[in-house]
Amino acid sequence: MKKLMTLAFLILTLSMTALAKETQLEKATNVLHEVMGTPDKGIPHDLLEKAVCVGIVPSELKGAFIFGGTYGRGVLVCRRHGDGPWGAPSYFGLGAGSFGFQIGGEATDVVFVVMNVAGARKLIQDSVKLGGDVSVTAGPVGRTAEAATDAQLHADILSYSRTRGLFAGISLNGAVFKQDKDGNRDLYGRKITAKEILIDGAVPVPRAAWPLDHELSRYSPRGGRSFASL
Repeated sequence: MKKLMTLAFLILTLSMTALAKETQLEKATNVLHEVMGTPDKGIPHDLLEKAVCVGIVPSELKGAFIFGGTYGRGVLVCRRHGDGPWGAPSYFGLGAGSFGFQIGGEATDVVFVVMNVAGARKLIQDSVKLGGDVSVTAGPVGRTAEAATDAQLHADILSYSRTRGLFAGISLNGAVFKQDKDGNRDLYGRKITAKEILIDGAVPVPRAAWPLDHELSRYSPRGGRSFASL
């Protein structure tokens, strides 16, 4: 029994070390790849083609990201000028007192798509409350958005979660979206705002984000709407 416990501890330690070495950008890339790799259970392609930005909050170690009072760190990527190729990423934090249910310690991924220019411009503020300052609703799942409700078609943001392999729409009403300025400074080596990264396109896609850029381009090479339209 003692040897078994020692072996289990070593496996857990090695797993945690491997996870620690995996960057948030790498985690986000893997989440997008896995979600979109099953078209019947992913984000509808016609919705993704209309999106101007995509946000991903990869799961943390079990118990570190629990809906109901904690915090997750994610990455937001917008199309250059709103309707061009995918641009450089900006880090953010997502926290809330409650999302309406408890995950109970399960590892959970959150993905959301920003459907219009107004939503994108809201998310470059220092802090914004989802569902209050910007409209958000659970998104439809599948190959197409034919069955999307009127609320889904008119929301600024469509949001999803994945737990135990199940990908489904989830409401993020009440969540607080906040810029991760330290994360962006570390990534770009200088102080830079989310507006400069996402709206102005002031920096190229960093090498660390090339895989994520590739995945986004693979599933939605074109689309969006010009930021100049608002």
